[in-house]
Amino acid sequence: MKTEQHIPPTKKFGLPNILLILGLSILLFGEAWYGYHLQALSEQREQIKRDYSTINSITFGLFSVDKWRDKISDIINGQVDGFSVSAEQKATLQKQVELQLNGLINKELADINKPQKSLVGKIKKLAVDKFVDEDQVHAQVPSFAKTIVNKISSPTSTERIKDIVSSKVNELAAQTYDSTSAAATAVAAYMYHKYNVADSAQFRKELHSRLVTIKVTSYNYMYLMLGCVLAALLLWLLLRNMAHLHATHFFMSLLFALVLLAVGVTSSIIEVDAQLQSFDFSLAGQNITFNDQDLFFQSKSIIEIIQKLVKEPKPDTIIVGVLMFLFIIILPVVRIIAKGIHIIGNKALAENKVVLYLAFDSAKWDMADVMVVGALMTYIGLNGILRSELTEIEFHTNGLNTTTANFTSLQPGYFIFVGYVVFAIILAAILNRIRPRDAR
Repeated sequence: MKTEQHIPPTKKFGLPNILLILGLSILLFGEAWYGYHLQALSEQREQIKRDYSTINSITFGLFSVDKWRDKISDIINGQVDGFSVSAEQKATLQKQVELQLNGLINKELADINKPQKSLVGKIKKLAVDKFVDEDQVHAQVPSFAKTIVNKISSPTSTERIKDIVSSKVNELAAQTYDSTSAAATAVAAYMYHKYNVADSAQFRKELHSRLVTIKVTSYNYMYLMLGCVLAALLLWLLLRNMAHLHATHFFMSLLFALVLLAVGVTSSIIEVDAQLQSFDFSLAGQNITFNDQDLFFQSKSIIEIIQKLVKEPKPDTIIVGVLMFLFIIILPVVRIIAKGIHIIGNKALAENKVVLYLAFDSAKWDMADVMVVGALMTYIGLNGILRSELTEIEFHTNGLNTTTANFTSLQPGYFIFVGYVVFAIILAAILNRIRPRDAR
């Protein structure tokens, strides 16, 4: 059984190696620079989306008693302000008044005409019989009713009725409240100051503009970052026959992989965003509308997912978080270091059993590729579930119309992490190829 051997340099370290290091250092600096800004933009995007989600939270909108109170009060006050009595309504009202007056007259006359036992009752009955003509009284009812209706529908009376109704509506509105109004006002004031805007419309416009810019810039940085790695990888084709440069080139390639891994685990990999774009409810001929209500938002990087799991109070969840940290972050870093030691370390260190195991035989414990598949499956599953659930709350009827939107997406951090996994696999194949045959 042959023993693992260190890769002996074909030639001494010289000018070609220095030039190779300088050239790759430029690409490495570019990769790190783009990666740094990509990670910063990822955090900035997440913060902006959280701010947008906070101020447009359904708690401060559709689920707020205060918002419903204000909208319903506006509708009722609008109906009161527009109140007037039409000619048709006057005629109907006059008929009702006449009916009531005639009924009242008939009732009073019937009570008087009954047999009276008291002296006062008998005198009242005699007076009515002598001086009151029932038909004449009924004949005057229409003029009395018209006078009453004209008085009620006069501008002065109408304004008085409006004031009474409005005051009662406002009094009831003042007694109807929840705890969101003060919080919503404070949050809105803070957010408007933070983004230097004056109102909700400017806030939405400003944040939308920033998010579009960040998205375009982030993907450009992602492409440039991966382009630097691809350039370093293509260089292997040009230098494949220069064995004296392989060790230097491979060590520098490990640094490229390390940068990919660092950016991949700290940048957002998946974003879950569900919104109620519009809620239109018809009441008393008026529409109560809520727009851009945020139902749910979460954006997580791999490191944030691990932190979330570790902070949970359940032991099994903590264990999962620790295992993810060990096999998705720590082990890949250790494997990169082990490969670097093996490729440039002295013979005793390079052929150490622990170094050899970590560099060549520990791949089965590396769960980075599993994370790639898991994140993809999570995205597909969540996207399908959200789409189904949002469809359930969409209504299109005469009185209610709702529309929803699902903005769940994979973020640039995911593709960077995929790039790391693919690059790590390629580097493993390259290392096996450049090792001496008797060391395999």
